[in-house]
Parts: sequence; C-alpha cells; structure tokens
Amino acid sequence: MLTTFQNHLNKNFPYLKEKRLLLATSGGIDSMVLVHLLHQLNYNFAVAHCNFQLRGEESDADENFVINQVSILSHRAQSRCFAIKFDTKKFASDYNLSIQLAARKLRYDWFYELLEKENFDYILTAHHLDDSLETFLINLSRGTGLDGLIGIPNQNDKIIRPLLVFSRDEIETFANENNISWREDSSNASDIYLRNKLRHNVVPILKELNPNLLTSFEKTIQNLKQSQSMVDDASKLVYKIVVEESENELKFNLKELLKLPNYDAYLYQWLKDYGFSAWDDIYDLVHSQSGKQVFCENFLLLKDRSYLILSPKNETNRNQIFKIDKNSSQVNIPLKFAFCNVGDISISDSNSIFVDEDQLKFPLELRKWQEGDIFHPFGMQGTKKVSKYFKDEKLSLIDKLNKWLLCSDNQIVWIVGMRQDERFKVTTNTTKILKITIL
Repeated sequence: MLTTFQNHLNKNFPYLKEKRLLLATSGGIDSMVLVHLLHQLNYNFAVAHCNFQLRGEESDADENFVINQVSILSHRAQSRCFAIKFDTKKFASDYNLSIQLAARKLRYDWFYELLEKENFDYILTAHHLDDSLETFLINLSRGTGLDGLIGIPNQNDKIIRPLLVFSRDEIETFANENNISWREDSSNASDIYLRNKLRHNVVPILKELNPNLLTSFEKTIQNLKQSQSMVDDASKLVYKIVVEESENELKFNLKELLKLPNYDAYLYQWLKDYGFSAWDDIYDLVHSQSGKQVFCENFLLLKDRSYLILSPKNETNRNQIFKIDKNSSQVNIPLKFAFCNVGDISISDSNSIFVDEDQLKFPLELRKWQEGDIFHPFGMQGTKKVSKYFKDEKLSLIDKLNKWLLCSDNQIVWIVGMRQDERFKVTTNTTKILKITIL
C-alpha cells in the first residue's frame, strides 16, 4: 500500500512534496494510517484534532491518544499537533443545526483558520473509497443531480483526500501489518445516523451481491465524471447565449431559454451553486407572472417580463431610515455621499446634483422608495409617481428595490443616481449652493 500511495501522490498530487500540510486526525484507523504513510514518505505535515466533547471521557481519550502519537513521531521528525475543544451541542443549539452539521462547520472553520494563521498550504483528510460509496448512496436516497452521484471529490479548494483510491479493508490490512495503533469511535457502531445505517445494513448486502462492488463503483464514478464534464461543456456554451451578466445580477433571457427542450436542466446547472433548493418553484417561475420570486439564503431569483433575474438579497431593511445632519461633509452608511458648498454650478452627472441649501430641512433622510412616493422630476411641470418613473425608465424590480431616495421633510430631493427634484433646484435667488455627490 505504501508504494501504491506514493505512486498515487506522485501522479495526481506531485506538488504536495514541497508544501506544508495540515492533516485532520480523529485518531481513528483511517487518519492514523494516513499519518503513518505521510511520515514514512517524509512529507512536511502537522496534525489537527477536534474534540467535539460528544462522548465524554472517550472524546478526551481520543484527544490524548492523538497528542501522544504525534509526540512519539516528533522524536524522529518535526511534527506538530494542534488540538481544540468545541462545545458542539451548544453551537448546534445556538445556530439551529444538527450535531453533524455543527461539527462539520466547527471543524472546517478551524482548519481554514489554522491554514491561514500557521501558513499551511493544504488540508488533508483520510476519506477512503467506502466513504465515497456511502456518500453516493446518501445522495441517491435523498435525490440529487449528477454532482451528487460522483462521490467525494479528490480535491476541492484547499482540501485534498489522498486515500480515496483505497478501500476500508485495504486500510485495515495495512494498519494490522504495520502495527499501527488507533482509536475506535463507539458512535460508529450506532445506527442513529444515516451513514452508519448504510454502512452496517446496506453496503454489506451490496458487497454480498457483487464481491467486486468497489471496483464497479470506481468505474461508475469515472463514467459519471466524464458525463459531468460533457454537461459542463454544454452548459458553458449555452450560458453565453442565454445569460447577460452585469456587476450585481445575472439576467436569463427567457426567449432564448425556452428554445431549449430541457431548459430546467440548464437552470439547475447554472443555479445550483447559489444555494437554491426549491427547484420546482424555479422551473415554474419561467411561466409565472412578472414579479414572482424564489429565495434562498443569500440570493433571490425574480421573474421580470422576459427575464429571470438573479441578484444578491438586499439585507437592508426597506423601512430603515438613515439621518444626515447639517454640515456633514461626508456620509459612509449605507451609501457614500460627499456634501460641499460651491460658488456656482458645474457640469453635473448622474452621480451628483446641485441644490438650493436654504430649501432643505435637516436632518436629511435616506431611505428606500415606497409605493405611493411622488416627486417633481427636474425640468418637468407637475408631479409623477416614482413607480411610474421607474416603469418609464424600464427598471427591473430588482433595480427598483435597490434605489435610494434622498429626502427633506418627507419631500424627495433626489432619486439617487437618477433624477433630481425640481423643487430644490438652484435658481437666480439661491444664495447657498450645495453639491451632493455619491462616491
């Protein structure tokens, strides 16, 4: 196994030899074998152990075991051990997470913190081929796209899994042959978690039906990865036809999208990384009336006329009002404004206006537009609803939601970045000219 492991690293991860590696180590057989392999091949690595304090004295014993094992190694090589205790149950309760999700977040947040603080290059975990099979079955049972059926990736971002080419049986055989010590996690014997149920009850039956199950699974994964590559290529080509990009949003042209017989597959491919899960709602959005929206944690997808528009959620409360006091020279929240008195009017643009300061009543207010807002557009006679102005300007609903109004005593001074109000313009009677600029 050592030779196979070395050849695997030389072929697929040749750059690791000169890097500083952080090895996630639970004390179980998989991670202890990885410690042994890396030590035998003289890689530069340190060990990181998380004590989630979920199994009382057993968790503490795991931590002590890992620290002691690294201490033994350090007599023969330069190895460090980082260990941390987490109140996992409290964290899960505070953030309304399952214990498994809480532990995962705590673990990887800490690993990345160590990566940055201690100047490590990569995080290594000891996931193996059986883990990948179990992940495949979990995703299959829950319903998934092609991404969920290609098992655990060999690498994503700074995380590398160099044992994925080995089975659990191979790892156990190697550990016994080399007298490698490890700790058994008693929770692995429980069927509380879905992964354990599959490991104890489903996978053994599959292996009984097909003794070469893992070999067949590896071939299947390779075929699925090739299919995924073709999907990615097609997705990128069609994306250029359907999607218009701007700084803060993506616009999906429905006319072009609906030319595709399987448009929902392309929408899934383009949107899956944004955190959406209500896929039926998204597919229905294509034929919904304008104004319908689908939300996920950080983004919203909006039907607006002939487009679906994807943009980040606006986290600012639409009813929140920001005050701007008299004599303020600059404001930074929620937008950056500069205020200065000038002697005359220079050429203005969409980012600045000139107003008669004596017509203003301070503090000024900065707020989002609301239904029913009316203003006097600069250079026009009479009033106009802001909503009608937005419609005439052909603003999407997302653009409308993002617009701010600068107001004086509930009167609109400026639809920021668009149109000044006539009532505050500079006239021949103006004695103080105030220039307002958005930075």
